[in-house]
Amino acid sequence: MNTSTIRQKLYEYIRVADDKKVIAIYTMIETDANELYEWWHDKELIAELDARSSDLKSGMDKGQSWEELKNGLLNGNTLA
Repeated sequence: MNTSTIRQKLYEYIRVADDKKVIAIYTMIETDANELYEWWHDKELIAELDARSSDLKSGMDKGQSWEELKNGLLNGNTLA
């Protein structure tokens, strides 16, 4: 089962679950649910974004135009 399907099933379950079960689920994930991911403080992510930006600017990575990306998605092609 893929993540999207799991998210949908969880959403549907939580919508109709009784209060006791919703509270139990929330208690299990409370710490994660309250943490805000501040991506701009993630040194690894910033380094990756900087490297990709440099590759695009230098021409090392050709990238894709918006039209190429849209056409690929519309034709069912996956991104590599």
